[in-house]
Amino acid sequence: MFIDTHVHFGKSAGFEMPKETVLTAMEKYDVSAAIVSNSESVEADTSHNLLPANLQKSQVDTAKETIDFAKDNPGKIYAAIWIKPHTEQPTPEFEYLLKAHPTLVKAIKVHPFYSALQFDDPKVESYIQLAQNLELPVITHSADDDFSCCKRVYNMAKKYPDVRFVMAHLGLGTDNEEAIELCAKQENLFGDTAWVPVEKAIKFIQKCGSEKLMFGSDMPIDGLDTYATNKAGKPSIYVPYFSQLQNMIPSKDFENLMFKSARNFYHF
Repeated sequence: MFIDTHVHFGKSAGFEMPKETVLTAMEKYDVSAAIVSNSESVEADTSHNLLPANLQKSQVDTAKETIDFAKDNPGKIYAAIWIKPHTEQPTPEFEYLLKAHPTLVKAIKVHPFYSALQFDDPKVESYIQLAQNLELPVITHSADDDFSCCKRVYNMAKKYPDVRFVMAHLGLGTDNEEAIELCAKQENLFGDTAWVPVEKAIKFIQKCGSEKLMFGSDMPIDGLDTYATNKAGKPSIYVPYFSQLQNMIPSKDFENLMFKSARNFYHF
């Protein structure tokens, strides 16, 4: 049994991740709960060109779909609402959606790369302020690019100490070292394990504490068996989390990483 705090559904950016695949994978791999976000909130392509209007969905529509997914799967699916700061801003309707479903909506999700917008841009900051007002954490993609770099996440966490931030990936495409150092320095800055090698997760736990790290995977980005195999058919980066990690760290830390930290952080 474990909780996955980094799950997607939707068809966008070259990925097709049906809700049915998410639920089937959760059943197959004994995932008790998941924090999900709707990838159809993507605003830009991988070259950072904004998608044409006919390929854009409003953030209200993607939020409603995410909330409905959670409604249909109570106690199993929880919503991280993926925002569209480049093309939209918070509206009264959007804010109402988040406020009206406190047991289902657990976070605001930012993807600076697919919004073609730096994480500390004022357009993103308006959503950080909304998160602060609603007492919601902010999950953000972090990576080795100027939009998503770890330092920008750290600076925003420092500016808004009352908001809890999750630095997803701990700097995708990096050696994770900077992310670990920054999370250790900032009390309200947490991490997840999506595409993080298990040895780096252990280092994070040793330096920052297991209460600040949560299991996440990007499931089902590599299909139904994302937890077991990658698209090349080789063992997934997550296999050691299930087959080895329990024998490498204290049981308390293992339980925190795999489910307890998520429950405490997201309050379910």
